[in-house]
Amino acid sequence: MIEAEDRLRDLLVRGQAGDAAAYRVFLQELTGHLRAFLRRRLSGLPDEVADLVQEALLAVPNQRHTYDAGQPLTAWLHAIARYKLVDLLRRRARTDALNDPLDDAIEFLAAADGNAADARRDVAKLLDSLPERQRLPIVHVKLTGLSVAETARLTGMSESAVKVNVHRGLKALAAKMRNEA
Repeated sequence: MIEAEDRLRDLLVRGQAGDAAAYRVFLQELTGHLRAFLRRRLSGLPDEVADLVQEALLAVPNQRHTYDAGQPLTAWLHAIARYKLVDLLRRRARTDALNDPLDDAIEFLAAADGNAADARRDVAKLLDSLPERQRLPIVHVKLTGLSVAETARLTGMSESAVKVNVHRGLKALAAKMRNEA
């Protein structure tokens, strides 16, 4: 670690003195160093490591005024990485607090699948009770997502007739649903 410490410090000092090649090498070696440091701490969140490394790399030049040359460079770099890690964990905690875990919702989702199948069956039954001139425009426009013009071409109706039959069909469906409720 002493060797890496001395090498990183030397590269940083040379980079700050204007040696662009040394600074580029510093950033490359620092990237590997930070990746290893953060990977050990984020073993449960491996997808976050690359983003956190980038955030820490961006913070280094912004925070260079806080570096005390009398202290080990890696301690300063690790502090920056830890701050970025804490920021990530805070963001995740806020997000997790707003979202219910999906594992707890499996029963609900399974029931929802059954409810969706029941709803599709009910809609199909209601649509079957309509005359074809009302049913087809509703299916094409409202369920399939075709335009009025496409539905008119498909059914042989005028665009006006498609609009009127969608309206009348939906009105009839609403009446049937009120009567059944």
